[in-house]
Amino acid sequence: MTSPKCSLTAPAAQSAQSGAAHWTLECICRRLRGHQFRGVTDSASLPRAAVALVLREGPRGSEFLAIHRAHRSGDPWSGHMALPGGRQQPDDPDLITTAVRETREEVGVDLRRAANVIGELDEIRAVAHGRLLDLVIRPIVFVLHQPVEIIPNPHEVQRALWIPLAALRHNSKLYHHPHSPEIGPLPAFEFQGYTIWGLTHRILSSFVELLASDGSTPT
Repeated sequence: MTSPKCSLTAPAAQSAQSGAAHWTLECICRRLRGHQFRGVTDSASLPRAAVALVLREGPRGSEFLAIHRAHRSGDPWSGHMALPGGRQQPDDPDLITTAVRETREEVGVDLRRAANVIGELDEIRAVAHGRLLDLVIRPIVFVLHQPVEIIPNPHEVQRALWIPLAALRHNSKLYHHPHSPEIGPLPAFEFQGYTIWGLTHRILSSFVELLASDGSTPT
């Protein structure tokens, strides 16, 4: 994995073909380069986890990799739309290693070979079913520098898909929890029949707000 490269832009023909407003990878790199993530207050003793926000330049502009988690007993985010990731293991020297390992396990992509780390987003305290969990999550942002083949692990992932960042703009919906009606309505994004809410919505909303904070909104 090499150091961040911020000269990544969409080819002109590809951008015109997409016809969609989007943040270029160049502006995303530039914005994250000056961002210092904020930790969760009084959380030093809590376990850590990492998720990988993997970006690429696709036919619809800048896109991120999302997964539809498999239904598994004991998983607080079973069946949710999510980002690849999981808990830090004792032999993980840092959270970047955690994000790389989990992405390889879940979707078969080796980010150390195929991507650059361009930044880390603010940590968040995990919540499930309206309850704070003893877990702090740090999102790590990667940009692919070569094509990859996505091979979902069927034990953990039902489907993986690329979603254009432009789909997150002006896409605020309200989501009612199907099993806990007392929770909600909650803000959500929708894309091609998939609903992104809860933890992943918080991460993506924070990312969009960060990009927009210096005027880098899609036009």
